[in-house]
Amino acid sequence: MIFGKHINRYYLKYAPRLLLGAVALILVDYVQLILPELYRMLVNGLNTGSVLYNGVQVPFTMDFLLDHLCLPIVYIIVVMVIGRFLWRVCFFGAAIKVETDIRIRMFDHCKDLSREYYQVNKVGNLMSLFTNDLDTIQECFGDGLLMFCDALFLGSLAFSKMLRMDLTLTLLTLVPLTMLLLVGVFMGKTMMKKWEVRQQAFSNLSDFAQESFSGFAVVKAFVKELVQLKDFQKLNIDNENTNVSYVKTSTKLHVFITLLVETVICVILGYGGYLVYRHRFDAGQLVEYIAYFSSVVWPAAGGEDRRAGQARGHGHRAGPGQDRVSGSDLPLPRRGVRRPPERVLHHRARGERGHRGQDRLRQDHHRGSDPADLQRA
Repeated sequence: MIFGKHINRYYLKYAPRLLLGAVALILVDYVQLILPELYRMLVNGLNTGSVLYNGVQVPFTMDFLLDHLCLPIVYIIVVMVIGRFLWRVCFFGAAIKVETDIRIRMFDHCKDLSREYYQVNKVGNLMSLFTNDLDTIQECFGDGLLMFCDALFLGSLAFSKMLRMDLTLTLLTLVPLTMLLLVGVFMGKTMMKKWEVRQQAFSNLSDFAQESFSGFAVVKAFVKELVQLKDFQKLNIDNENTNVSYVKTSTKLHVFITLLVETVICVILGYGGYLVYRHRFDAGQLVEYIAYFSSVVWPAAGGEDRRAGQARGHGHRAGPGQDRVSGSDLPLPRRGVRRPPERVLHHRARGERGHRGQDRLRQDHHRGSDPADLQRA
């Protein structure tokens, strides 16, 4: 999740929609954790011909398979389909509305800026704020809510079930998971810095293209087409190298995270197999434990339809993107804001008479007509 003075207001504005999505997600998480228990009964029934159901050993027959395994799975699928539809509409719909509101506010603010502001601040950089940065905030707002709620509810429930099944095996799995957490913290800072460099390269390219289109007649008049082409090629190469470096780092991070997750699964299979050999576990319980573990680590492992990996990357990028949009690269100086004409005329009518007043008015005009300067005049 992302927070900030420009973002927090939207959590309150769209609170009913977000609460409905959270309820739907919690319901999906709860019914999703019923599936490992059904897997356990299915594996044990196929191996031994009987299953433990409600504390009673019952034979594994076709009627039991249809009534107590297949039918609950159908109900779970229906609930998960409806629940996932609801939380997708609520979370991602709210993210789209947040992006729209921020874009409208930024556009309204840009209309109030003076020409002097656009002479000092390049238009290409402002264009990147309205495209890449806002898209990043929108994606992280929706995916961040999903990741936070899933880690809070699904992760907590699955981890508690793992602890009740076997404490030693759960403690062994925590060692690589702790390393995974530390790697995510340190690599997140690196990814944020690389994203800033990547966004700056895109801003430079956008600004150069905008200036080239605006000054096309001047370029032709001074026969600078070849120079412009070389400069544009240089900016494209820099943009390409920056993006390639970012993708390489992101790929290495994904490979390392996958390696750690697979290491944990190997530990579970090794020690879990030993528990099965010593008759402290059965095959069904081992399958159930692995299913719980997959529910805990699905954000790091890649998750459903690649959304987890995307959310992890958006989380690294949302910090600098929010800073850029909220004002670090879009400063709001007093001299850059255009005042209504009647206010300026009111100040001018209060004593800008004579030669000294004329000079001060010219000086105020060159300094951007700051309200304090006009008051002194």
